[in-house]
Amino acid sequence: MRTGSPAAQGFRESAYRVGALVRHNLLIRRRDPGQFISYLVMPMILMLVLKPIYVRVVDRGEAQVVTGLLVMFSVFAVAIAGNSILSERQWKTWDRLRVTRASTTELLLGKTIPVYLLMVVQQVFLLVYGCAVIGLGFPPAPGLLLLAVLLWAFTLLALGTALATVARSLGELGVISDVSALVVSSLGGALVPIAIMPGWAQAAAHASPGYWALEMLQSALAGEAGGMLWPAVILLALGAVAAVFAVRRLARGWGRTHLL
Repeated sequence: MRTGSPAAQGFRESAYRVGALVRHNLLIRRRDPGQFISYLVMPMILMLVLKPIYVRVVDRGEAQVVTGLLVMFSVFAVAIAGNSILSERQWKTWDRLRVTRASTTELLLGKTIPVYLLMVVQQVFLLVYGCAVIGLGFPPAPGLLLLAVLLWAFTLLALGTALATVARSLGELGVISDVSALVVSSLGGALVPIAIMPGWAQAAAHASPGYWALEMLQSALAGEAGGMLWPAVILLALGAVAAVFAVRRLARGWGRTHLL
């Protein structure tokens, strides 16, 4: 009985290991949904409260309030990605996982795929809410908007995973992720449009991933594929660098429990 080439057999075994880890981590997320729910409900409430202000003072105010708060609270969700790795280190189970047949890449995929799905669901839900309740209007090119969401979620996931290889406690991770979320979103124009920010803030905005996320999402909402291109390239490159950094640190033992 033929079972396929060694390469195909190895791929199936790898997919089985990743699948088992994904199912386990989906169960963990399902049993502790509080953090995800808070990052979903808070922007919904703020969108309703702040919509009248944005509509009066900003062109396309509905788009600004929806995309701005989406970016802000999606950056807060970086903590969810970091917690998925750091909690294993604090539970002293990461070292046990590393001695199994699963490679570092497989372990990371098993831990991060569920978080990635949560990030995508969060952003899609807020966009649907923006269209149905805030008055955003149905986007002319939904495929472009979904692509923007997938790219932004990948960047956030990679940054959160990299952060988890550096932070030494959940408290430290929380402080870094919360402060970073406020800095990235405010400098990026999520709370106040870039045009009315101080000069120094306008100059610094381009260094914020939130700025490029807003540019990409607002271009996608308008159906402008050309306007998405450069922000997408920058965010994809940033995510790739963060992902490589995380894999290298974990592969070289920097995720071990005794380093906490």
